[in-house]
Amino acid sequence: MDEHRDPVAYYDEFGEREWERLDRDFYHRLEWEETVHFLERDLPDAGHLLDVGGGAGRYGVWLADRGYMVTLVDPSEKQVELAATKADERGVDGRVTVETGDVRDLRFDDDGFDATLCLGGPLSHVLSESERRDAARELERVTVPDGPVFVSVMGRLAALQTVARFAGKVPPAEDETELLPSLARTGDYDSDLLDEFDREPTAPPMHLFRVAELERLLEGAGLSVETVTGLESVVSQRRDDFDQLTDDHREAMRESVRAFRGDRMAADLSGHILAVARA
Repeated sequence: MDEHRDPVAYYDEFGEREWERLDRDFYHRLEWEETVHFLERDLPDAGHLLDVGGGAGRYGVWLADRGYMVTLVDPSEKQVELAATKADERGVDGRVTVETGDVRDLRFDDDGFDATLCLGGPLSHVLSESERRDAARELERVTVPDGPVFVSVMGRLAALQTVARFAGKVPPAEDETELLPSLARTGDYDSDLLDEFDREPTAPPMHLFRVAELERLLEGAGLSVETVTGLESVVSQRRDDFDQLTDDHREAMRESVRAFRGDRMAADLSGHILAVARA
């Protein structure tokens, strides 16, 4: 199977680039900085954390370095191996346990973790609506009562704006303008959509969320949503030419993102949407 049509194969192939992704450029750094802000705000001072879909361990290793015990699970064997390597390189392997696992069926006891993370879009890569409901229930189940659950997903409106912005400006193989109506209606970037238009994928398969849909999903699983925020917010369409930005430009953009923390409209326009909930 083409790895772009299978999320696990895609991240196996993506390899160490997933570790590097959040420090690759200013746009991805915003995702990291804003996520870390809410982790520092809402995590307990100590405890055992579950990092679901934790990939190469950027968040899990960072948290272990701050004294937390972390169990990281990811369906990609390659990403799990990388997470173990990164934990060892940074001297926190004694506080990080890694294993393959699936957000739809977590092999852990009820109420087993003081907080649960599902960051960077694991729920977006669950392509079935019913299975996304299963996954959300699993996140609630394994978290202690009143424990925080952090979930970030890919945003639909930002993706639509990006496709529209590049319409007619990129090679035909990369110009996905004809997909816009279907993506607007369903948010599903999957094999069915690509086959309908006889196109090759430019990204892994995913479901793109609206804010209200994410809230319904989590609340339907028994989670109480406290905050929904856009990680890139009003800067979501600045995805290139970062070398042209001065330090003053970057700080002005950061301040703008901070100004819209918790704003539902800004979240709905964001490339990544973060929800902070309680079990």
